[in-house]
Formats: sequence, C-alpha cells, structure tokens
Amino acid sequence: MKGRIQLQLSLMMFLEFFVWGSWFVTMGTYLGRSLNTDAAAVGTAYMTQSWGAIVAPFIVGLIADRFFAAQRMLGVIHIAGAVLMYFIGSTQEFAVFYPLLLVYMVLYMPTLALANSVAFNQLSDPSKQFARIRIWGTIGWIVAGMLIGYVFHWEAENLLGYTFMLASGSSLALGLFSFTLPDTPPKSKGDRITLSDVLGLEALSLLKSRNYLIFFLSSVLICIPLAFYYSFANPFLNEIGMDNAAGNMTFGQISEVIFLLLLPVFLNRFGLKWTLIVGMLAWGVRYTLFAYGNADEGAWMLFAGIVLHGICYDFFFVSGQIYTDVKAGPRIRSAAQGLITLATYGVGMLIGYQVCGSIVDAFATADGHAWREIWLYPAGFSYVVLLVFILFFRNEKVSYKL
Repeated sequence: MKGRIQLQLSLMMFLEFFVWGSWFVTMGTYLGRSLNTDAAAVGTAYMTQSWGAIVAPFIVGLIADRFFAAQRMLGVIHIAGAVLMYFIGSTQEFAVFYPLLLVYMVLYMPTLALANSVAFNQLSDPSKQFARIRIWGTIGWIVAGMLIGYVFHWEAENLLGYTFMLASGSSLALGLFSFTLPDTPPKSKGDRITLSDVLGLEALSLLKSRNYLIFFLSSVLICIPLAFYYSFANPFLNEIGMDNAAGNMTFGQISEVIFLLLLPVFLNRFGLKWTLIVGMLAWGVRYTLFAYGNADEGAWMLFAGIVLHGICYDFFFVSGQIYTDVKAGPRIRSAAQGLITLATYGVGMLIGYQVCGSIVDAFATADGHAWREIWLYPAGFSYVVLLVFILFFRNEKVSYKL
C-alpha cells in the first residue's frame, strides 16, 4: 500500500468517526438542556442508531454493491448528512429534531460499511494493514470529544447546539474529500442479490452450534444495558457536576486502543470463554461504579467506569467478531458479520434504548434523577447475562489470526 493511499484512508477514517463523535456522546445532555425533553425522548432519539443499523444492509447490499462506486456514495451521503446536521442543530422542537435525525442515521450507518469497503479494496494484507487504518477512526472520536470538553467548553457554557454544526462542517469536508479517494467499483454489479444475501440469513446456520447460539443470544442481551451508557452516561456526568464530561469520556476510547493491543495476549493465554467473561463482567462493574460514584471523593469511581470501556468493548465485541469470523469461515464470513451486527446494534440496542428511557424517567426527582437506582438496573441485568453465559457456554480452542 502506497504512503499516499494510506494517508487518504487514514484521513477518511478520522473524519468518519469525528463526524459521529462530534454530537453522539452529548446529544442526551443537549436534548435535556436545550429542547427540555424527558428521558424517554432521549432514548427514542438514540434508537435512530439502531434503525440505521437495521436499514444499513439494504442500502449497502441492494444499492451500493450493485450500482455505485463506494467512494462516490460515501461522498453523496456525507454531503447530504452535512445539510441534515445543520437543520438538526438549528431546530428547537423535538418533533422536528427526531425525524431529521432518523433520516440522518439511516443514511449515516451505511457509511461505516462503505468506508470499510474503500479501505479493504486498497489493502493487500487486511489482517495486518487494516488496524493501522481503523485506529484513526478512534483517534477522530477522541479528538472530537476533547475539542468539545477541553477546548470549546460547550458543555460548561450550554452551547451544545454547536456540536451539530461541527458535525455538519466535518461531514461536508468528508463528503468532498470522498470523491478524491481511490475508486471502489460496485462488487456485485449485474449479479442477482436476494433478500437472504442482504440480511446474511445464510449465516443462520451458525446458530446450529449450541456454543455459538449462547454467544449470539448473550451478545443481543448485553446490548440492552449497553444502551444505558451510550444515551445517559453524558447527561449523568453533567448532572452530578463532573467538569468536561465529554472530554473525560474520551479516555474510554483511549483505553479501547490500549486494550485492543492486549486482546491477542489475553485470548491466547486465557482462551475465548474467559476473555468474553471478563468483557461482560466489565459492563456490570462499570455500572456499579457509576451507581456509587460521585463528582467529589468518588470521582475515581466515575473515571474507572469510563476507562473500563476498553475492556467492555474489546474483550466482548471485538473478540466476538473474531470468534464469528473463525466459526463462519471464508464462505459466509461477510454474512455472519452482517448478521451479528444487525442483531446487536440493531435489535439488541433498539430494545435497550426503549427500556433505558423509561427507567430513567421512572427515577426522575425534583432536582434531577436518582442515578444510583438507575445504574443498578443495567448492572444487575449485565450480571444475570454473565451468569447465564458462564453456565451454558463451553470453552473452545480456536485458532486466531491476530
């Protein structure tokens, strides 16, 4: 891979996740402060991510793979996204905010796969080269959070509407930049694509394996408490008085990079089951720390909960993706990854966003929320899912290429 192409792909990944990280983390706080919505509305707004994940395979499989070059479709979507983000940040009514956001996320979520397609099309050895490209996406998310929390102080000054303008400008930049990326022609042009192909239904054969079925169901269920973190961690930290909450939350992404480097060592030494167990346990511990932490003497508990993101994500979701890849084999690899993504970020988190909004509203108080009681719900649920997984999942010796 030439240095110029590596630079282009790295910048593409940086902007792809910078756009998302610019507004996603702080949206819950923005909705409560600026649009005066309740927690149910916050959950509904975050559900747009899940709807986008459910629709994404249709856009990529039925349209991008058949008719358009990936880099051009990436450009068009991000330019359209820039316009949508501008109007999303300009409205003061949730009745207008929500449908605009829904359209935006239905368009944005497929760009994750499109960006990957552009990158993989240029890599001679993806297993060794892709990580060097993809890590710039995590850096983009970190930089966005640092700018909001530590540089612009938009949380402290109640100016979070500007986050959508930041997303709009960076989306426009990525849209225009996408047309300069290496050509990635449609890979299925002229081929007959069925609904089964798009949804990855061929990968359902993996569920015949008792072990994989337990893993699959655990993945869906663990995404229910995951929704609590994505939608309410930032409002929680702001409400209890943590300064620069968005900036501090980027330490979760920093830990993600660190634990991603440690993942191969842990997998090879302790095996798949213990790696997944540690990842699931981290979710319960994180929420327990949030339940009993505070912005004063208990601030270390909040920071520990944030830093646990690396273990939560890498040790369960990344190792799970690797496990899925090994179990599926080359013939249904793409279908299997599509199916697990649809089930987790689509179905699992859709349920989670619906549930978490109702629970947070149920514990609203005159001066905020009873956060201890709120966080104990996802903590308890995580521990139950973990217990079921420990009881029914049998360790496997799997050969990993890491």
